[in-house]
Amino acid sequence: MKFFIDTANPVEIRKAYEMGVIDGVTTNPTLISKENRNFDSLIREICEIIQGLPISLEVIGLKFEEMVQEARTLSKIGENIVVKIPMTSEGLKAVKTLIAEGIKTNTTLVFSPTQALLAAKAGSTYVSPFIGRLDDISQTGMELVGQIVTIFDNYGFDSEVIVSSIRHPIHVLEAALMGADVATIPYKVIEQLVKHPLTDIGIERFLADWEKVPKK
Repeated sequence: MKFFIDTANPVEIRKAYEMGVIDGVTTNPTLISKENRNFDSLIREICEIIQGLPISLEVIGLKFEEMVQEARTLSKIGENIVVKIPMTSEGLKAVKTLIAEGIKTNTTLVFSPTQALLAAKAGSTYVSPFIGRLDDISQTGMELVGQIVTIFDNYGFDSEVIVSSIRHPIHVLEAALMGADVATIPYKVIEQLVKHPLTDIGIERFLADWEKVPKK
């Protein structure tokens, strides 16, 4: 299973990358706006940190022509750029065109298995179901992931499933058990994955016992 970090913060990206567990980065306009920085310089700094791993950058336009033009511009930043396209009819048209041009795509804001099926049929490199947002409206987001994984396995689609809008470690665990290809995870959740109280207690006890060992 691949781990992407869901942030545009270079400090968080660097910390996660140095752990050796990060396979890519996903961003969106909200995450980028939080950094209050020039877009080009921010993205180039992220590219330098993660050394060729995929970075998802999102288009803003809603029309086919706008999406395609933005995607072509974004793809020129580097070969590792993946363009996030919203799950709409215009977005599907854009995905088909961009994939034919060799530009990788990430179909985003997917909330149903049929939306994911359409994105895969259009050839999207990645498909991103947003599970946390479904949980927020009293639906079980992980059920959607299971349905998508089953459908893609049934028909051998090449599109990879990115479990998105992750809120806590259980989401990561369930995604791994279901066989999702990727989980894109906020830095705070990555930190939570690392921690366990018994690990901390074990370290404390080992260090305390080491102090009792004669050093001469």
